[in-house]
Amino acid sequence: MLILGSSSPRRKEILGFFKIPFEQKSPSFDEEAEPFEGDPLTYATKLAKGKAESLQASHPNRVILTADTIVFKEGKLYCKPKSSEEAFEMLRSFNGSWHTVFTAVCIAKEGKLLSDYEETQVLFHKVPEIDLRHYHKAFSGQDMAGGYGIQMGGSIIIKRIEGCFYNVMGLPITAVCSLLKKVGIDLWHYL
Repeated sequence: MLILGSSSPRRKEILGFFKIPFEQKSPSFDEEAEPFEGDPLTYATKLAKGKAESLQASHPNRVILTADTIVFKEGKLYCKPKSSEEAFEMLRSFNGSWHTVFTAVCIAKEGKLLSDYEETQVLFHKVPEIDLRHYHKAFSGQDMAGGYGIQMGGSIIIKRIEGCFYNVMGLPITAVCSLLKKVGIDLWHYL
């Protein structure tokens, strides 16, 4: 019925909270080919739509759900780190301060693309570098925007959030629910 166009185990876990049948497929979309032009929401939306379009060609009669999560702080974009060292530097830059997590969600159905987004503010505790290294060693974060996860041990570094927890985890259910309803799928029927 539904294709989750993502290789993220966290997105799969969140969608799995519902009894909606879906299969997970990785999109063949090169995120790094898209330039960032200063607006994090526009960028995340472009990436989510690109992922959906890449799957739509081979699955024209299916409903496709894609998402892209990015972290933004003081004009700088933080996507998935390319190395363990970069992931740690991201943690260090968030230490004791606020940053914003954007997730753009896209639904593709019969050639149409619908999108929505969620924005969440996240505040990290100010912790000693040795503790950041302990967190980093235990939860590498290399496959996550910003180099960290809010779930599991992430709770020890996060002091406060303003907004949707599941957005920070990678799939904001409110936005997903709203978009799916527009294509005739009501998540309330899949509880």
